[in-house]
Amino acid sequence: MSTLLQEKSVVDSFRGKKMVSSSTYSTLFVLSFTLSVVFPITGGVFYEELTEAISMKLVEKTTHLHFYFHDVVSGKDSTVVRIAGPPESSGTGFGDTMMTDDLLTEGPELGSKIIGRAQGMYGVSAQHELSLLMVMNYVFTEGKYNGSSVSILGRNHVLDDSREMPIVGGSGLFRLARGYALAHTVKLDMKTGDAVVEYNVYVSHY
Repeated sequence: MSTLLQEKSVVDSFRGKKMVSSSTYSTLFVLSFTLSVVFPITGGVFYEELTEAISMKLVEKTTHLHFYFHDVVSGKDSTVVRIAGPPESSGTGFGDTMMTDDLLTEGPELGSKIIGRAQGMYGVSAQHELSLLMVMNYVFTEGKYNGSSVSILGRNHVLDDSREMPIVGGSGLFRLARGYALAHTVKLDMKTGDAVVEYNVYVSHY
């Protein structure tokens, strides 16, 4: 209160004079600075660094996920749509790009328990071999990880028995995720393109 009264006294003095001395300006400046320190004005900030103490509370763990991916290209219940590609397809389909909403299940059968969906896209990224660029979110809808997801971005050389792709992120319980996914084709119909792929995913997260 004494600081506020002192400021009021200085302001009243200022109003009663036509000319204000340099010492009065100095006093006003000091008072304004003091009040700004006592009552700081906060605004938006562009970034904020976490302290080491907060960071140390995060404990990293690794989770193993096992499921089956059903890529249904043919029929009325297709879960894949071609969204881009060259006017004339090459032998490998180079440039063809598909958007997917594929089922993820506990077992290899399509009627097995659904545990999530693979939503994203893949495109044929090689001119002389069957290799895909995978840009995919695996969104889980069952159990503890309901609402969480992991994101894959990598090369999928389809005809290899086992393919490794990186996990580049995640959401929910998989926030700040990193790791890798191992894919193994269980069934592939070369005529329709329908496929069932087994996934073993190892995710490090907090």
